[in-house]
Amino acid sequence: MAHELEFVNGVAQMAYVGDVPWHGLGIEVPEDTSAMDMMALAGLDWEVKELETFVEFEGKKLPTGTKALVRDIDGKVLTQVGANWNPVQNHEAFAFFHDFVEAGDMKMHTAGSLKEGQIIWALAKVEDDFTLFNGDKVESYLLFSNPHQYGKCIDIRFTPIRVVCKNTLSLSLSMTSENRVSVNHRRAFDAEAVKETLGIAHTKMEKYRDMAEFLGTKRYTPVSLDEFLTDLFGAKTGTEGDLTRTGETVREIISTQPGANYAEGSWWQAYNAVTYFTDHLAGRSNDTRMQSAWFGANQKKKVDALNKALQYAEAA
Repeated sequence: MAHELEFVNGVAQMAYVGDVPWHGLGIEVPEDTSAMDMMALAGLDWEVKELETFVEFEGKKLPTGTKALVRDIDGKVLTQVGANWNPVQNHEAFAFFHDFVEAGDMKMHTAGSLKEGQIIWALAKVEDDFTLFNGDKVESYLLFSNPHQYGKCIDIRFTPIRVVCKNTLSLSLSMTSENRVSVNHRRAFDAEAVKETLGIAHTKMEKYRDMAEFLGTKRYTPVSLDEFLTDLFGAKTGTEGDLTRTGETVREIISTQPGANYAEGSWWQAYNAVTYFTDHLAGRSNDTRMQSAWFGANQKKKVDALNKALQYAEAA
């Protein structure tokens, strides 16, 4: 089975704090691990080199005008880029967390390598959480993805995680500018400017909490739930109103998912059925599922689910 998580000599290039994630992949590290130590323990203490590329024509080597990003520890070619590409080294990405970890505002949580080194990520727990509905705890994390891949941007965003089921929740599109920064490689990475844009020191999850509390006070009906799932996952070909297999699966797990007892029958529960499905049931394997839930199609699906759940809750 194909893996999105990178393996070197049979070892997953990932480090984690606390509970074993994704069926034991990675190396467990102490809770007080520094950002730079997390990088090293996850096997990410390497750099990329920009090398000119050439083609052979009639015995001559002709420059192509593009460069290859090559990993310095093994010569692996990660991608082809243009002349104006500005790579961000892994140590720069992890240094982004250093001051916050040292000040006690964050703790490193996980870090790893996807797609054979093309995507490097680091996740830190922010000391900012809340509890809803007499026990439904939501924690805040900061996710930094550093792609060594043409066409991909550096992505830094806040990611709420529902503790009871480890669902990575998504902030609504209306909050994107406040909780996410995307930086392309056409200019040099400016860590201080990104921190200022995010407002890390003062960012709280009050808006997200307000949305969650609102969803928990509004109940769905069998009809509105099926309409919600059809909006998200479509209908069976040639039919009207018949849910796809995915839609049926999500409907089935609403009352059995972890945390189903919190705000039972509400749009909060319906929304979390979607996030539980994308994070724990969809996809071919655990690490491909993680890739999609954080960076791929299922990340957008969760944003769509939150926005649609809010729309249905407002109409309830």
